[in-house]
Amino acid sequence: MGTPYPTPITPTQTRIGWVGIGVMGSAMASRLLSAGYTITVYARTPSKAAPLQSKGAHLASSLADLASSSDVVFTMLGHPSDVRQIVLENLVPYLNPNSVVIDHTSSHPALAKQIYDSALEKNSHSVDAPVSGGDIGARDGKLAILAGGDENVVKWLKPLFDQMGKVTYVGGPGKGQHCKIANQITVGANLLGLSEGLVFAEKAGLDKSKFVEAVRGGAAGSMVMELFGERMIKKDFKPGGFAEYMVKDLGMGVDVGEEERGEVVVLPGAALSKQLFAAMVANGGGKLGTQGLISVIEKINGN
Repeated sequence: MGTPYPTPITPTQTRIGWVGIGVMGSAMASRLLSAGYTITVYARTPSKAAPLQSKGAHLASSLADLASSSDVVFTMLGHPSDVRQIVLENLVPYLNPNSVVIDHTSSHPALAKQIYDSALEKNSHSVDAPVSGGDIGARDGKLAILAGGDENVVKWLKPLFDQMGKVTYVGGPGKGQHCKIANQITVGANLLGLSEGLVFAEKAGLDKSKFVEAVRGGAAGSMVMELFGERMIKKDFKPGGFAEYMVKDLGMGVDVGEEERGEVVVLPGAALSKQLFAAMVANGGGKLGTQGLISVIEKINGN
């Protein structure tokens, strides 16, 4: 099957809608504005759109208006409940034929499939495309974009994804979300290992920056270390990804056996990571960055 879109994506012709202008969403939308695309944003609190408006974005008065005046709608929301309410109930019903909604939220695979089916009924498409790389990846256009849906639609959207990072097509509807859950399981374990390594290094009397410098080229080195090592040492817990979202994402992984036809996956590390991130939330750190996990390990050690 060829692409269902005879018109290639270009900044002059492709009208873009954007919903969700938090830390990640605003950085991603800014990159598309810089590339010359016309973007209309919707914000429940319109004043939050001011920074993007100053870069040339338009403001939609409602989700229905945004959907009906866009060829491609991006969403970057918080929780699956937001995705259900905004994407499934208030965007998909107003999509134009042959338009696409791309959900970048880390959400539930079953919900992504529901949105895909509803969009098809409107002769339009949906792609679940959660991202990894945090605020720095969003700002620098270096996000890993994990795309599920129709492969031809993802190929058609590539010029847009290329502005934000590297897209990988990982399978049918919902598979982007499955891939993100697997990503978070891996990231959670990395953050925990780095937190414990840093706390141990400090207790042993090592200079933490020297420790990171010494091991980064070996097997302990990781993208987590590159993105968060310095921030953890400096106690800079400004959020790229919120700790409370890590609890949600790891929860979807740990509970996958209950959700999906009884496919039981035993994930002791992810369950432990989820508990420690939940402790961070319980200590009032839910809106801090995931790198703040080190504060939980420090508390356990009486720091």
